[in-house]
Amino acid sequence: MDTTSATSTEPPGRTFAEVWGGLDAVAGWLTRAQAARLWDAASRLVAGDQIVEIGSFHGRSAIVLASAAPTGVRITTIDPHAGNDRGPEEIDGFASEAERDHRVFLANLSAAGVSGRITHLREFSDAAHPGVAGEVALLYIDGAHRFAPARSDIVSWGDRVSAGGTLLIHDAFSSIGVTLALMTTTFAGGHFRYVGRSGSMVEYRRGHLGLAGRLGNLARQAAQLPWFVRNVAVKVLITLRAKPVARLLGSDGTWPY
Repeated sequence: MDTTSATSTEPPGRTFAEVWGGLDAVAGWLTRAQAARLWDAASRLVAGDQIVEIGSFHGRSAIVLASAAPTGVRITTIDPHAGNDRGPEEIDGFASEAERDHRVFLANLSAAGVSGRITHLREFSDAAHPGVAGEVALLYIDGAHRFAPARSDIVSWGDRVSAGGTLLIHDAFSSIGVTLALMTTTFAGGHFRYVGRSGSMVEYRRGHLGLAGRLGNLARQAAQLPWFVRNVAVKVLITLRAKPVARLLGSDGTWPY
């Protein structure tokens, strides 16, 4: 197991605006609204709680989480930096970038002053469970977007979220694989209540849902599907280099998040 361990638990003590302003040079797809949702979720935690992030890339979300979490909150990030699942249309074939991604990630954490707060597991998420002890108060998933691994992350890591804990998932209602994974897990499931979303980042709260709660939960998530269909159409048009047509759907020509 390739592990980089934290040596301190002190947060940097900066505001969200200050942290966000320092992320311009950190590559990634996290929007300001999504970063604010992560910040709020991490800020609600207390000493002794644990954050787990699956999928770190160059560290945007990790920096936000570590900057917001109170003193004494344990933070573990999981990313193999293996050159696959790097981002839009970058599923495989980027082995040459793998080691660079890892170095850039560590350098970005250091520059932001949060490397001492984070234990990083350079593992695939399905192999990383032994490296994380105990329940998870905040789970953020931005890992592989294909259906099978996305569903596996939601099920296996979601089972470790504590009662009342938070589950956040990126590229929901934007990625086909992630959305299908949600449809087979959280849509009709009885363990995670849909709270809302910021763009393609959805938030859930762990708790038991009765029949009425499950039906309401299903309806609130199903209501997001038209937005999902629009996002898929925009992605297809961008891939086909038909950005002028994509603008008819309200797109600014960039990949929807």
